[in-house]
Parts: sequence; structure tokens; C-alpha cells
Amino acid sequence: MNNLTWQNLKVTKQHRLMQKKQPSYVLWFTGLSGSGKSTLANALEQALFERGLHTYLLDGDNLRHGLNQDLGFSETDRTENMRRVGEVSKLFTDAGLIVLAAFISPFQSDRSFIKDLIGEENVIDVYLDTPLSVCEQRDTKGLYKQARAGKIKGFTGIDSPYEAPKSADIVFNTDIMSVNDCVSIILAYLGRRLLLPSV
Repeated sequence: MNNLTWQNLKVTKQHRLMQKKQPSYVLWFTGLSGSGKSTLANALEQALFERGLHTYLLDGDNLRHGLNQDLGFSETDRTENMRRVGEVSKLFTDAGLIVLAAFISPFQSDRSFIKDLIGEENVIDVYLDTPLSVCEQRDTKGLYKQARAGKIKGFTGIDSPYEAPKSADIVFNTDIMSVNDCVSIILAYLGRRLLLPSV
């Protein structure tokens, strides 16, 4: 690394934010598989997009089809998965975008790394505290069934732990709350924090 030099660029993050007339930050959706992370992130991105804001949604499964296709699901690979996602999120916020990141991200250490990397003030934790029993009943991808049958090892919530956030900014149980209600609550939260400019 000693032969590498950081290249300073003439166009800065501040220039990009001024051009886009919006702040940039990360909405980090965490929760068990089937808790509704991708569904809620999709709906929220559409609402932000319709308001003229510049966004990008990073979805766990989608990134494993490309950037992270070489990673498995061991604890080491999951940590590397989060490291890469964190670096991409940092680049996108530097580009002036509002990033929506939907990842199980079961380990507190990985979520803390993301905040340290991007800046705690730039990351909003959205925890989908949906009960395991509900997520398992949904089993939209058939993963819980495979995990219970022993076909998938190290599956979060079954034989690998999920460390719930201790102080998330926003908490939802999608078993008792609709997607539209969750979106409205997040938009109201962003408005109170002056993170939802009119464009």
C-alpha cells in the first residue's frame, strides 16, 4: 500500500450535493430473512424518486449476483460482504445519492463498521423487528424450509444468531404494520431531520 497515493479531485461531494439540491445518507434496513426489508426499501425508494430525489437501492441478493458472487455465507464471508457494501455505500453517498441498503446484516460489529466508515450521522438504522415465526411462515424464498431440513447451514435465525440493534433509529414489525404506513413514518422521520428537501 506504500506505493499508493490518494488522488484529490476537483469535484467534491459538496459540489455534487449542491448540484442535486439534496443531502446524501444511507438508510440501512436490517432484519431477518422475510421481515420485509427489500419490499419496504423498494416502496420507499419509489416514494423518494417520485419526489425528485436521487437514490439507489442496494439489495443483498442482487449484489450477490455480481459484486459479491464470490462470497459464501460463512461468518468471514458475511463480514467481507458487509465491508464491500459499506465501501459502495460510501462511494454512492460521496456521489450525492440517498442510499437504501437492504441486508440481513446480523452482526452488530458489521453494522458498527458501516457507521464508522460512512459516519454515524450519515446512517439511519431501520430495524424490521418482525418475529421469526412470522418470517418463517412467509418463507418467500423457501430458505427457512431448507434450513430446517439441514440443507442450508449457518442460516440466520435458525443455526446462526441475529444480533438485534440496541438503538435503531426506526423500528417496525411488518406483521402488524402495512408497507404504506412504514413508508409514511420514514418520510415523516426524514422530514423532521430536514433530510427530505423539496426538489
